[in-house]
Amino acid sequence: MNDVYYAAGDYTQDLVSMLESNVKPDRTDLDLLFGCLIEWGLPLSLPYTSETIDGCMVHTYNDGDLIACFDENVPESVIKTIAKRQPLRAVFRDFSFASSPEKINVGEIFKLLAPDTRVKVI
Repeated sequence: MNDVYYAAGDYTQDLVSMLESNVKPDRTDLDLLFGCLIEWGLPLSLPYTSETIDGCMVHTYNDGDLIACFDENVPESVIKTIAKRQPLRAVFRDFSFASSPEKINVGEIFKLLAPDTRVKVI
């Protein structure tokens, strides 16, 4: 993740625009996936697979303990496909959604299709 700890007086408009993404630009999907696994205390030795769904790369860890998609502008069809699999955890990037209403809609989709899934946006 980007270092975003600045004093209030240090913020400028240029700095704010640089902080649109909280993920360092050189990080890959696998960097983010394994970072999430570590954050949740999950072992790194269990299997994971990657597949393309409607043009988006989707990573599945240990047959549904965690499903992640870090692509930009993830379509609702991908979100519904992930939710229908009812993973224990689902992770997306903040820029996976074009707008705040789309991000809110993700929560509603999971409430309907996978109410026990913990959804996290990084």
